[in-house]
Amino acid sequence: MRHGGKILVDQLAAQGITRVFSVPGESFLAALDALHDSGIENIVCRQEGGAAMMAEAHGKMTGKPGVLFVTRGPGATNASAGIHIAKQDSTPMVVFVGQIAREHRDREAFQEVDYRAVFGTLAKWATEVDQIERLPEYISHAFHLATSGRPGPVVLALPEDMLSATADVTDLPAVNGQPFAISTEQVQAVTDALTAAKRPLVIAGGPNWSAQAAADLETFAESWNLPVAVSFRRQDRMSNDHPNFVGDLGVGMNPKLGRMLTQADVLLVLGARLGDTTTNGYELLDPTKPGPRILHIHPDPSELGRVFHPTLAIPVRADQMLTRLAQTKGKGDWAEWANTARTDYEAWQKPVETPGAVKLEQVVAWLAESLPHDSILTNGAGNYAAFLHRYYRFRSYGTQLAPTSGSMGYGFPASIAASLQNPDKTVVCMAGDGCFQMTCNEASTAIQHGAKPIVIVANNGRYGTIRMHQERHYPGRPSGTDLANPDFAALARAYGGHGETVSDQADFPAAFARAQAANTLAVIELKLDPDMLTTGQSLSQVQKASAKT
Repeated sequence: MRHGGKILVDQLAAQGITRVFSVPGESFLAALDALHDSGIENIVCRQEGGAAMMAEAHGKMTGKPGVLFVTRGPGATNASAGIHIAKQDSTPMVVFVGQIAREHRDREAFQEVDYRAVFGTLAKWATEVDQIERLPEYISHAFHLATSGRPGPVVLALPEDMLSATADVTDLPAVNGQPFAISTEQVQAVTDALTAAKRPLVIAGGPNWSAQAAADLETFAESWNLPVAVSFRRQDRMSNDHPNFVGDLGVGMNPKLGRMLTQADVLLVLGARLGDTTTNGYELLDPTKPGPRILHIHPDPSELGRVFHPTLAIPVRADQMLTRLAQTKGKGDWAEWANTARTDYEAWQKPVETPGAVKLEQVVAWLAESLPHDSILTNGAGNYAAFLHRYYRFRSYGTQLAPTSGSMGYGFPASIAASLQNPDKTVVCMAGDGCFQMTCNEASTAIQHGAKPIVIVANNGRYGTIRMHQERHYPGRPSGTDLANPDFAALARAYGGHGETVSDQADFPAAFARAQAANTLAVIELKLDPDMLTTGQSLSQVQKASAKT
């Protein structure tokens, strides 16, 4: 006989889970009890939003579901931001939520929430486990669903009386990888379409990638001399040094790459959903109008034809298709097209000078030149992230952790998860002053569990992205975007970490070296000029442009 918490944790062990993320609550005491001597590491976080982002980042890195425990009511709703990231980023995740006792349902009891209703559209599946005997069944289903098709989050609510009850049940085995088959006809259809192309473009993105898939993509691109772009925040799908890599189709994309997307006659989309960010709000490609021939490879059949009409739709994973495509060779009359795209990418990487004594473009360029190629870079959302997208070169798979959902606050929790998973690698979090303050309380989580990311805080005293939009749409009327910030270096030291403030560009390399040597959580605050705004325009330049219009 085992109580429900023990049954649950034994099922996690059977699934190969070695680390979970949580904020404790009385609603799942039985699960906490079972974790005590399970051998599964419990990363205790400071707020459920940060915990959920860590679990999501863990799922991104490992390809296995990140596991999260949160309590009922406010605990679960706090976690919703991370669950939303997992949904939009196609990341496998299993969330366990403590729930009120079954006998108190439908009375609006203390912290009562209908999780099927709250998370029904946010997760792949949201349900409640009423019978302790069915816990292994529900957990098995959750792990299968989280990793199948288009991966995503699953939410299981656990009534506390069910979880503390006892039962004699049999454990179920882990999810097994399933064999796949891609027909010769499917591969031939892709290669025939490429052979007939004049201006082909490969777009790589989405889930289910690996170092092998990235290597296969390079082999395939070389064999056909194909230009390869990546979707938003999937820049580690191919080495950015590779001569066939031509840039990223995301927020702040190279305008010349955007034009290339409009001029392509064949698009081979490998794993990406080809959504609004990739197409600049459907302006570069309009799903209501005829466009290029789209060869769409995606693991979820329901995504194929959902927005854009595909000429060829194949419901398989990108890595599986690349296993076959890497074995093919072809030649087309597009060498100049591919070479121009690479030249445009190289030109786009040349830094545009920003105002001030500290220049974010130079900081990112220094990181690109100086960091080991297996370093992991994380970020959340904000104009600062565009500098990372534009000027950093990702050289190997698994080195970028960033939310395609555009969630602020993600970079710091993700860097903690990355450091815990990869203790021997350099982990750098790029964060804006507003972005960092959304989750900076997780600094004590990093210290407690031995994570040692280096956080670079780009401090310009405002929510820069929103201020940019204000100046363009309501010029001269800033509202709600200025920030009063703490001394970020002192804050890091208060948590027990290392803190530095950089006010001159020449001081950054030495400050970074000291941060590395500290071998603990480190924060480097960059004092940026308030006129610094985007990779291409200062605040004053945006204001002048708005005044003319």
